[in-house]
Amino acid sequence: MVRKDGFEGERTFVIPAHIIEAIKKEPQNSQLYITDIGFYPKARDHYRCRQHGCNQYILIYCTDGGGWVSVESSKVKLSANQYYIIPPQKAHSYAANPDDPWTIYWIHYNGFMAQSLSGDSKVAQHILPSPSDRIKDRLRLFNEIFVNIEMGYSPDNINYANICLWYLLGSFRYINQFRQISNDGCTDIIDRSILYMRKHLKNKLTLDLLAKQFGLSSSYYSNIFRNKTGKPPLDYLIHLRIQHACQLLDHSSLQIKEVALRIGYDDPFYFSRIFKKVMNMSPKAYKKKLKG
Repeated sequence: MVRKDGFEGERTFVIPAHIIEAIKKEPQNSQLYITDIGFYPKARDHYRCRQHGCNQYILIYCTDGGGWVSVESSKVKLSANQYYIIPPQKAHSYAANPDDPWTIYWIHYNGFMAQSLSGDSKVAQHILPSPSDRIKDRLRLFNEIFVNIEMGYSPDNINYANICLWYLLGSFRYINQFRQISNDGCTDIIDRSILYMRKHLKNKLTLDLLAKQFGLSSSYYSNIFRNKTGKPPLDYLIHLRIQHACQLLDHSSLQIKEVALRIGYDDPFYFSRIFKKVMNMSPKAYKKKLKG
């Protein structure tokens, strides 16, 4: 017997229509807002079909088991650590596997920024487990939304839940950036390379040296680095050095020549020229500038 809800341990909230209408009139919340949210554990016989689609985007995040999602003529399998976003106004259906039913978190959402944060992929997106995957942090975000909505539909509760939605969708859309907070366990070559740069800012780093750290040719390393960051490796290194120089100028009593030495520049005049090129002001002017 197919079911759309009623699973043991489920959590489901549907925001009342009059609250959604009020949200749409507020500039802050109309950008991105939740209309429905739920959690279905081991959802045996779960099945939904909407022949005319619905008005919202639907995020389905599978954490265990499996199922499938069909949008118009395209059908994809969804397994543990995968998610899929169904666009609005598209005929769709989805269901749990009969033998190993999925455990899913799901959200219906909308707003002017919904499409931008959803992308347009037509395949299941993977969230590969790793030391820096932050999967538990993402689940805590779901729980924060649940807890706040559970406390009632006050403006503060709804506002905070919608703010959490930005962060939650961002954790899917910009997964590499979301994982950077745990980058001590990072396995991506470019992220590891950036970590290496940050730890050796005062050293004489060359393109050949950076490439050899990861067993790559200089040309290949430079190419994949630029593809990921938008900058050549040594240009990126300069920005990391100047970023750290700004922190030293803000939070220490070091002289400018001492700051230069801390980030790998023996010549303070050369350092000042590089600093001005990046920051559009000299180190001395930056240090005097009021901040905050």
